[in-house]
Amino acid sequence: MEKIKYICWQDENMWLGYLEEFPDYMTQGETKKELKDNLTDVYNELNSGNIPCVRKVEELEVA
Repeated sequence: MEKIKYICWQDENMWLGYLEEFPDYMTQGETKKELKDNLTDVYNELNSGNIPCVRKVEELEVA
């Protein structure tokens, strides 16, 4: 099983969050579990190849 990092916060009655690798694609849920399920769906959709021009964060090593 692969692990990915996500950023989340609670705003009143909703949990909001996005995947660290894909900060442009935010989702929400009424519970933290629902948010995690929605983040999993976002991850799978973004990696499916069905969405063109997906922006993501990568790391560059420089001297």
